[in-house]
Amino acid sequence: MSHDRREAGFKRRTRVADALATLLDAAEPHGRTESVPVAGADGRVVAEPIDAPAPVPSYDRAAMDGYAVRAEDTFGASDRSPAVLRAAGTEAESIAPGEAARVHTGSAVPEGADAVVMIEQVEEVGDEVEAFDAVATGENVGEAGEDVADGQRLFDAGHVLRPSDLGLLKSVGLDAVPVYEPPTVAVIPTGEELVQSDPDPGEVIETNGLTVSRLVERWGGEARYRDVVTDDEDALAAAVEADLDADVVVTTGGSSVGERDLIPEVVDGLGEVLVHGVALKPGHPVCLGVADGTPVVSLPGYPVACIVNAAQFLRPLQKEVGGTTADPFPTRRAVLDRKVPSEPGTRTFARVSLSEQESDGEKDGDDADLPAATPTRASGSGILSSVALADGWVVVPEPREGLDAGDAVDVELWEVTP
Repeated sequence: MSHDRREAGFKRRTRVADALATLLDAAEPHGRTESVPVAGADGRVVAEPIDAPAPVPSYDRAAMDGYAVRAEDTFGASDRSPAVLRAAGTEAESIAPGEAARVHTGSAVPEGADAVVMIEQVEEVGDEVEAFDAVATGENVGEAGEDVADGQRLFDAGHVLRPSDLGLLKSVGLDAVPVYEPPTVAVIPTGEELVQSDPDPGEVIETNGLTVSRLVERWGGEARYRDVVTDDEDALAAAVEADLDADVVVTTGGSSVGERDLIPEVVDGLGEVLVHGVALKPGHPVCLGVADGTPVVSLPGYPVACIVNAAQFLRPLQKEVGGTTADPFPTRRAVLDRKVPSEPGTRTFARVSLSEQESDGEKDGDDADLPAATPTRASGSGILSSVALADGWVVVPEPREGLDAGDAVDVELWEVTP
């Protein structure tokens, strides 16, 4: 798309879903893989299907302490008329008809046995074992492959490994797992007013680049947190070009249509602006593009707008490039404490804090036990504390014209999971 920042504002704003689809269509997984030890693979993305090389368990095992028997030898056994069996050796590898062998939970069931009588239902009398309970074939026995069958598909490519998954991989005898390399994301803060510390009047401490780079890492990527680049077109172009070997380039600030908002022109000069201006609040001046095949996400400079857009566009893009997809954020049901205004046709993200205390809005029925969701601020995309002190945000969809106090809502807990 040909870009002209000199237009007076944004005459058209792309819907969030359309903007994201356009961005993801321009991206593809980087495809780089590596093998890592299972113990260090938490949170990594599986690069190829993984099948079990061996069953778990690899043998029939006792599910209880007791005696391994042939089930048919216990038929009719009761408290008054126990089945009397010959005691086999303590570590007998097999039993003959009419024999019983002592077993412990998890130990191998001797060959010839097909059931286990619980220790509470057995009494040893010299060289004999009295079983006071009839057991069925397979009772108290875990069959080989009961947990995992030989050759069973464990994970498909794109699965994000969790701690429980690592235990499963180790249980089948795997020491290493094929995973995608973490995507590299260059984070370039821009703005001539930005400093890292001790600001003079008119200067602002740089926070967006720090926040975004840490989000990149929380979402499974490797961040290159760059120095601040001033509002100079040549300097900005050089900074972006220097990081086009990254999987994604992110800039913060300078994405709107003012005289110092040069990033859209820079991106268009290096490649193509795909979307500039999204029907989203806060943060509609986001710019999405591609430069020399590398996706570029230009986030607004206001801190809250920057974070909202990073969650909506950078996160799914990063996941896509890294070989997986972004799961929806977890949510918690709550009742709004106050009205949340919004503009029809714009997706609004209202920051809220959660409290178990009674809300000012009316609660009834199934909503009576829900926590109260109190907006931390209805507007002000430059107020970083409004998101830092919030528990999540409520998404007001495009067709709605605000939400009323007392409305039951889903609060997206966007900082809970990667």
